[in-house]
Amino acid sequence: MTGPALPNMDALAASMRTVLDNCVWSQTMTHASLVTYLIEESYELIDAVEADDRDVMLEELGDVLLQVVFHAEIARRTPAERFSLDDIARAANEKMIRRHPHVFGEETALTVEEVWRVWSAAKAAEKSTRTSALDGIPQSMPALALAEKVLTRAERAGLAAPGGPGRGEPSFSNEAELGRLLLDISAAARSQGLDAERALRSALRELQDGIRQQEAGSSTA
Repeated sequence: MTGPALPNMDALAASMRTVLDNCVWSQTMTHASLVTYLIEESYELIDAVEADDRDVMLEELGDVLLQVVFHAEIARRTPAERFSLDDIARAANEKMIRRHPHVFGEETALTVEEVWRVWSAAKAAEKSTRTSALDGIPQSMPALALAEKVLTRAERAGLAAPGGPGRGEPSFSNEAELGRLLLDISAAARSQGLDAERALRSALRELQDGIRQQEAGSSTA
């Protein structure tokens, strides 16, 4: 099946080539130096989504796309990399098809739970060289998001989270109540000269070490 023509995408890629040919500032940029801008644009997009602002969302999605196009053009010009925007799109399309065998293949998934099972199996087949349920988690994520990811991976792998939930954890009636508690914790940490983000990251390192030790123990049992 042939997809629709994307003349504006082609024009964007051409404009980026022109920029890198003629803009001395852009020519100084690398994948690493662009990371700051990618993070900033991603957070601006999140703000637009949470504000449910269609016009700002359109703009911010464009800014994120611009970052992708920038990286692609840098890679196309780098002999050791040599991949293009089309290569990125091809890889993403192939991945989407692999991860949705219930859509593009012969698998059947009629419920969200079945979709998750099929998707997880497809992903596991791709990541068969991984040795831990925690492999692939980006450690540069904000601490709270990282905590959610680590705990979710551990739970799905049937691993206990050392020092985590299960020992008289507090309960919350809604997210607003939880948010106020997190804000109180952050304020208390600040008043005592402590860094809540750094403290949670430190605890997460210990947690991940404990999970990996569990995995190692179960593999030798």
